[in-house]
Amino acid sequence: MRRDLFIHYAFWFAFFVLVSILGGKVSLGYWPFWIGGAIGTILPDIDHLIYIFFLNPHELTSQRVNYLIKKKEVARARTLLYETKSERRNMIFHSFVFQVIFMLLTFLIISSSDSVFVYGIVLAFSLHFLVDQFIDLIDNKNLNNWGQLISGGLDYRKSIIYIAASFLLLFLMGLSA
Repeated sequence: MRRDLFIHYAFWFAFFVLVSILGGKVSLGYWPFWIGGAIGTILPDIDHLIYIFFLNPHELTSQRVNYLIKKKEVARARTLLYETKSERRNMIFHSFVFQVIFMLLTFLIISSSDSVFVYGIVLAFSLHFLVDQFIDLIDNKNLNNWGQLISGGLDYRKSIIYIAASFLLLFLMGLSA
């Protein structure tokens, strides 16, 4: 679990440093951008809680997490959620469809809002998904947990191209924020 947090925050930090330096956002006035990014990095994990408590509360893992929380063993519940994350499919946020919609929303927010705090949240939120996909691709050699983006799915090579193109798009949006 700590490894996962470290990976996400390492990518967030590197991405935000790069965007800040290349985008000319290195003054102290951009601290809300960084705070928003720190918050946005963790927000997509709420998807696991939605799945456990609302979408599939009848599953064994959901019942075990509920039991641990009722016993006030939150740390054990969090560990169980992390250890079983690959079992949860068809989550709301962790899907290609949601990611495409959220990328469009990210573009709309960046192009129409003046809040650097919100810029940080939406950029980090989108970055979190790309990091999750990258990790899934390395670990599983596929992106099957994310649903289908195109008919027939994405093979390994197309998945790499998809992640690289998505990252480039997000990076360009970050520079324009």
